[in-house]
Amino acid sequence: MDLPELGRVVEAVLLCADEPMSINQITKLFAEHEEVDRAMVLQAIEQLQLAWVDRGLALVEVAEGWRFQSRPAMQKYFELINPERPPRYSRAVMETLAIIAWCYPVTRGDIESIRGVTVSSQIIKTLEDRGWIEVVGYRDGPGRPSLLGITEQFWSDLGLQSRADLPPLESFHDALVADDESYASLQQEIALALGEAGEAPQQLSSSSDDEVVMTAGSANEIAPVNEQLENRSESDQ
Repeated sequence: MDLPELGRVVEAVLLCADEPMSINQITKLFAEHEEVDRAMVLQAIEQLQLAWVDRGLALVEVAEGWRFQSRPAMQKYFELINPERPPRYSRAVMETLAIIAWCYPVTRGDIESIRGVTVSSQIIKTLEDRGWIEVVGYRDGPGRPSLLGITEQFWSDLGLQSRADLPPLESFHDALVADDESYASLQQEIALALGEAGEAPQQLSSSSDDEVVMTAGSANEIAPVNEQLENRSESDQ
């Protein structure tokens, strides 16, 4: 099988697939062709990306694999076909999701330390039901509180691959290990990052239940902060 034919197969499969496909899944499609390996499949994908560069769809890699998706400029036309409004969540839900996305793995105690208020079980359940967060382990300490992390579905829903694609938070590392005043600054940075795609929201407020729509910010790499959070001693409530 030559490269053009391989590309046609990959193109057809990805266009018809219901979900993103990993490079391993795509490569397995050609198991009976010994000359087709992972490198050749990646080369075919690169050529497809170039072939679709000026079209309404783009071939992109997200957390769950490769998929075709519409370009942002097409969104207004899709809204005319399907005028349903996107799901809206309370500000408390969005604050909680933002903290988990930037700081995972975290316990409810970690989230409450940043937000300054109790995190209700309903907020956690809402995000779990949406498929955006999950329990990824348990912290050693009193009560062995659950550690919450972000799912691959969340990254795919936002068109991202990992936490490295999130907008950067200035002085993020310092805020994690500093005092309460620095946490207040971190809250403001999270709020601004969530608002990058539109009007910046007000400073995070523990009493605010205003509804907001989930949006994705620009893709910039930030350093992982798992080690700092795992050393925090707050227990889950």
